[in-house]
Amino acid sequence: MNRNSLISEIKRKESFLCIGLDVDLAKIPSHLLEEEDPIFSFNKAIIDATHEFTVAYKPNIAFYEAYGVKGWQALQKTIHYLSKHHPEIFTIADAKRGDIGNTASRYATAFFDDLGFDSITVAPYMGRDSVEPFLAFKDKFTILLALTSNAGSSDFQTGDAPELYERVLEVSQSYANSEQLMYVVGATKPSYFKKIRNIVPDSFLLVPGVGAQGGSLEDVCKYGLNKEIGLLINSSRGIIYAANDKDFATASRIEAQKLQQQMKPFLNAL
Repeated sequence: MNRNSLISEIKRKESFLCIGLDVDLAKIPSHLLEEEDPIFSFNKAIIDATHEFTVAYKPNIAFYEAYGVKGWQALQKTIHYLSKHHPEIFTIADAKRGDIGNTASRYATAFFDDLGFDSITVAPYMGRDSVEPFLAFKDKFTILLALTSNAGSSDFQTGDAPELYERVLEVSQSYANSEQLMYVVGATKPSYFKKIRNIVPDSFLLVPGVGAQGGSLEDVCKYGLNKEIGLLINSSRGIIYAANDKDFATASRIEAQKLQQQMKPFLNAL
C-alpha cells in the first residue's frame, strides 16, 4: 500500500483509527477456546465487526510469539484474511525489531515478503544500519519508535537538550527512502506534538495511548493533525476486550464506531 491509498481510505471512512489485535487467550471469550484456532477465530470476529470504522490493524507480535508455532500460524491466517477480504486496510507488524545489516534484512523479508505486512515498528537505537534495510522495500513503511507513552520513556527519550527523540526524528530524515518513515508518538505526551510537527511536518504518526492509557484524542488532533491527516490513532484493549461474552464482537463494533465518530469532526475541519 502506498501513502496516497492510505490517505484515500482515511477520507473515505472518515476515520484514522488503528485497532491493535493483541490476543491474550486468558482474556478472550471462553467459548472461543473450543475452536481449532481460537486466536484466529477471535481476530476474524473482531475484523468482521470493525472493518467499516478502521483504516489499520496492528497485531503486537509478542502476543503471537508467546504461543509458538500455533501463534505464528494464527498471525499468518489473520494477515492472509485481511489481504484477501480487506486489502484496502493498512497492516502494521508491531514487532519493534532493531538489529542491523543482514539480520535487519531478514526481519524485513519475514514481515514484508513472507507475511505481507504493509509496515513494521522498528527501534532506532542502533542507527541507520538498523533502519535502512527495512526502507529498501518499495511501498512498505517503517515506523520508528520516537516518543513512547510508557512511564520509563523519560529514562532516555527526554531530558537534556537536544532530547533523544528529537535526534531520532531529525537524523532519520537523512536515511535512504526516508519518505517511507512513520513514527510512534504516545498520546500521553500531547505537549510534545507541536515540536514534533515542526521537525516532521508531513510524516504519519502512529499514536498509542488513547483510551486505556489516558491519552486525549482532542489534544492529539489539536497538535498532531497535518494537511494530509498524518495520524493513526491506535486503540487495543478498549475495543477488542469491550465485552467477554458471545456478543463480544458487537461490543467491539460499538466502541470502534464510537471512536470513528469522535474522529470525524476533526477530519471535516481540515
